[in-house]
Amino acid sequence: MSELKLTDVAKSYGPVDVLKHIDLEIEQGELIVFVGPSGCGKSTLLRMIAGLEKITGGTLEIEGLVVNDVPPAQRGIAMVFQSYALYPHMTVRENMAFALKIAKMPNAEVDAAVERAAQILQLEPLLDRLPKALSGGQRQRVAIGRAIVRDPKVYLFDEPLSNLDAALRVATRIEIARLKEAMPDSTMIYVTHDQVEAMTLASRIVVLADKGIAQVGTPLELYETPDNEFVAQFIGSPSMNLLPGIITATGETTTVTLDDGGVAVSSIPTVAGDEGKAVNIGVRPEDLVMTEGASVYAGVVDFTEALGEVTLLYFAAPEGRETVVAKLPGIQRNLRGQAVSVTAAPDKVHLFHNGRSMRR
Repeated sequence: MSELKLTDVAKSYGPVDVLKHIDLEIEQGELIVFVGPSGCGKSTLLRMIAGLEKITGGTLEIEGLVVNDVPPAQRGIAMVFQSYALYPHMTVRENMAFALKIAKMPNAEVDAAVERAAQILQLEPLLDRLPKALSGGQRQRVAIGRAIVRDPKVYLFDEPLSNLDAALRVATRIEIARLKEAMPDSTMIYVTHDQVEAMTLASRIVVLADKGIAQVGTPLELYETPDNEFVAQFIGSPSMNLLPGIITATGETTTVTLDDGGVAVSSIPTVAGDEGKAVNIGVRPEDLVMTEGASVYAGVVDFTEALGEVTLLYFAAPEGRETVVAKLPGIQRNLRGQAVSVTAAPDKVHLFHNGRSMRR
C-alpha cells in the first residue's frame, strides 16, 4: 500500500484552475521533490497534502484512508516552512518541545523525543540557547527538529533553504541528506526551485508544469530520458539546446539535417514513415565537443564564461533564435569572436516531435 496517493486531484480558485488531473503515488521511505517554474502550483500542492488548502476535486489518501476532509492536525503530517517561525523567547529545547506539551504528552516522553531529535540533528550543544544565538542553518535545523519530535507519517518541506546564503545552503542540504539516511523509513515531500537540491536529494522528482505533472522519475531518468521539451530544458543547467531540423534518414540510427546546415545523428531509432518529419534535436551543453569534421552546429562565439573546471561558450544567434551554449571541460582560451564547430555522440542526441520525445 502506498504511503500517500493522489487521484485526479484538482485545485481551483473560482473559475481559475491552478492544478488538475494530479495522479501520484508515494511509497514509504521515499524523498519526493516537487519542482517547476514559479507559479506552477508546487507549494499549493504541498499545502493541499497538509490540509492547509482545500482540495477542489479528486481524492488524497494517507495509508489507504481518504483524508480530504480530515483536519491538518489529524493527518499525521509535519511541515517545515520557508521561514523558521521559531519562538524568540524560548530556548531550542522549548521550541522543539512546544507542540508536544500542548498535546499534553508526559514530560518524560517529551524530553526523550527532544533528545532523540537533537541527536539526529546534532543540536545537543545548542538546546539551551535562544534562536537569536543561532546561525541561519542552525535555526532551520531547529525547525526540522520540531517536525521530527512529532514522529509524523509524512514530512513536508516548503523551500526550507531559500532564506540561506549559498554556502549555508550547501551545508544544510547535506544535513538534510544525512537526516534522510538516519530516518530511512520516513516519507518526505520537498518543494524547491533549486535544481541542485532536487537532483541531489530526491528519490524521485515530480516536475510540475501547465497545471499538471509533466514527468515523474528519478533524477537521472529526467536528465537522460526527458519525456518532453519542457522537462528537457527545465532539468540541467545551462538548459538543453534545441535545434530545428528535418529527419533525412531513418533506421537503427536517425539522421537529422538541421535548419542551420548542421547534421546530427541520433541513436534513437525511427521508421520509414518518419522521414521528412520536422523535429527538434536536443543536445545538452556538456555533451557538445569541438570538432573539425562534420558538426551539429557551427557558429561564432559571442561570449565566454571561464569557470575554471569548465568554460561556457555562447554562440551568436540569429534574431528570433535561442542561443546555443556549449560547456567544455577545463579552460578554453581566446575563443571569443572565433568560428567554432561542435558535435555530439549519437547517444547524446535527443529527438522531439511536437514537443514530445520520439524515444519509443
